[in-house]
Formats: sequence, structure tokens, C-alpha cells
Amino acid sequence: MLASKTILADSGVKSEKTDVQKHWIWENPNNNEDDETLKKKYGSFYDSGVRGMFFENDSERHYRAAKKAGLEAHRWMWTMNRGERELLESHPEWYAISRDGKSCATNPPYVNYYRWLCPSKHEVQEYLKKQVAVILEKDYIDGIHLDYIRYCDVILPVNLWENYKIEQTKELPEYDFCYCETCRKSYKAKHKIDPLEIEFPDQSLSWRKYRYDRITNVVNQLAEVAKQFKKPITAAVFPTPEVARRIVRQDWTNWNLNAVCPMIYHGFYKEQVSWIGDAVDEGIRFLCGKFPLYAGLFIPDFKSMDELEEGIKTAIANGASGVSLFGRVDEKVLGVLKKFRTA
Repeated sequence: MLASKTILADSGVKSEKTDVQKHWIWENPNNNEDDETLKKKYGSFYDSGVRGMFFENDSERHYRAAKKAGLEAHRWMWTMNRGERELLESHPEWYAISRDGKSCATNPPYVNYYRWLCPSKHEVQEYLKKQVAVILEKDYIDGIHLDYIRYCDVILPVNLWENYKIEQTKELPEYDFCYCETCRKSYKAKHKIDPLEIEFPDQSLSWRKYRYDRITNVVNQLAEVAKQFKKPITAAVFPTPEVARRIVRQDWTNWNLNAVCPMIYHGFYKEQVSWIGDAVDEGIRFLCGKFPLYAGLFIPDFKSMDELEEGIKTAIANGASGVSLFGRVDEKVLGVLKKFRTA
């Protein structure tokens, strides 16, 4: 999700259904923390019911410390949003093109780091598969966690409109992707029309489905890589199946995952804490038991620890197998989380 990182199956590993709650924390490892600090921190996480970490960067010391404390240590990877200078310079043709003809390589939408790859391109698919393999071949990494596994937000969560001084009551061309030659030719081969010639592309069901399927194809190829390493694959996704399809072309209930972490950041959508339960319920119903759902909660959205407790409680009551927390996890947060420890 845009602001969540700035403020923000069948993989060969059995997904077991259990009444034991399993909680996760998203974190960028701080290499300035010494070994004793890591031991104490990850020990306190475990004692509070946390059972897994999603680390945004590689740090063998952090991963091994977390594992020693009893936590799973997964690598959190930016997937379709890749702005590495080397990649931009060597393969600008891999980047998505907006409906008004601008490339994410040279004209990123919203913010400078929004550099979206085109999921239709075979070269992009192979590149991402290699990236996942490089990560999973390391013995101290327990699994892969996909983030930004989608298209650019064609419509932002309503709470962000003011930040960017836009009103997105309809799909605007500069935020609508991808209209590169690969996508246009592939779609036209099946549907006999160029997407740029569709009178109302935002209303075209077949054009929308084409893009759902392109992301699903990437995910399922990466799941096959994870399967080869016998390690789980999970993903951070938009809060509900309906929202995910509508604003980022993400059809996550049809992905071959071991678990999913919908980012149910209620403040982004100007919703109350109670909506967390609604979002979890929708996801659980659409998944039909395929794999566990862990409700992603944005700590700064909660006005108090009582609200956070309410959020966790409604997520679990509606079928979540636990929560995944993004934000500053301090002793107060761990104290709330500990109330929900089941093992």
C-alpha cells in the first residue's frame, strides 16, 4: 500500500488449520541493535504470542536471533514495484505504461518510488523468479512474503486523496496501467480489440480480468519457486477481495499461497475499528478455507490500546488466524497482543 511503507496454497508446505492464534510483525531490521537487544526483543515478541517476522531486508543476524527465540523469519520482498537504479537503467522497457502513454520508469505516479514493472512480460516474470530463488536458498530464511504484488493504485484509499490533492471518483488515465505493447497485443489476440480503443476501459470486464490474471500468473509462478525450496509463500494484499480487485487489480483469493495478510488499515478508508471484522469476514468467505488469513493492522490508526484490543478481537472473532502488525511495536502493544496468546 502506498502510505503504509512511507509513514507504508500449494507451495509444498502444508497449511494447517488450527485454533492456535499466530501473530506476525512487519519490520525492517535495525543493524545497530546488538545481540543482547535482539535476544530480548525477539524473546518478548514470542512471549506475547508473535510467531513470525516479515523482515523487509536481509540481515542474517536478525533472522537467526528471531529463529532462536522461536519465531519464523520470512523475507518481505517488494515485488512489482521495483525502482533499483540498475534495473531502471538496464531495462526501462520492463516498466508499466499508463493509459496516457507514460512509463513508470520515467514518470512514476504519485511518488518517486512508484516504479511498477509490467507483469505481462516474460522477462519480468523470470527476473522475479530469480529474485525469490536467491532469497530462499539461504538457510536462515524460512519463507518469502510478497508485497506490492499488484498494479499501481488506479484509485487511492479515500483518506489519501487530500495528501495528493486529487479526487479519484473515477479511474484517471495517468493512474491506469498497463497499456504497453505486450499487454495490448496479448489482450487483442484474445478479444479482438486494442485496450486503447475501448470507449470506457474502466467498465470493461474482460480488460479488468486480463489484468487480474497477469498478477495471479506472477504469484503462482513464484509459488512454484517456493515449492521447490519447500518453503512457504505469503503476501501482503489490499484489505478485501472486492477492494483489491477494484483499485489495484489484485485477485488474491485465487492465488496459490500458504497464507495472506490483508492490510486492513481502517484509517486509510475512513472506517471505524468495527470494519476490521467486516473485512476479515469477507476475505474468509471468499477464501473458502484455501489458506489462513492474518489481519494486517496499522498501529498508528488506533487511538488507544483499548482500540487496538478491539481491533484484534473483532479480527479473530470473524475468522482471522491472527494479526500482523505494522508500526512501532512497544511494550504496550505487546501487552495487548499477549491477551490473545493461545499457546
